[in-house]
Amino acid sequence: MTRHVDLVGVLYVVWGGTSVLVSLSLLSTGIAAAAIGAAGGAGETDQRLTAGLVAAAFFTLSAAGFLFGGAHLWIGTRLRRFREWARTFAILFAILNLVIPPFGTALGVYALWALLHHGARELFRAS
Repeated sequence: MTRHVDLVGVLYVVWGGTSVLVSLSLLSTGIAAAAIGAAGGAGETDQRLTAGLVAAAFFTLSAAGFLFGGAHLWIGTRLRRFREWARTFAILFAILNLVIPPFGTALGVYALWALLHHGARELFRAS
């Protein structure tokens, strides 16, 4: 069971890193939308409003992605050290991942299987 729990930790780190990279992309798109809105002329209020709304949406999605990815990175590294609290948070995030197809669903199912197994519980109690 040790290998499965360690693999779940690695997959959480990979998933978190991917989320952070996607968030960087969303942030740069938000910056570009904000720049377009700022460059609009005085008579183009519709363009400025639309660009501002798009920029706000991308900034919000980017912030959520950074939080989501950062939490996965943090939990994944602690899960590989067999911290009891990391197992609890990893199970909660596995449930959240189930609704993010296809990789999130696969990760969620595998993480739930590995972390709810009796052998995994003993690993975390021993640490």
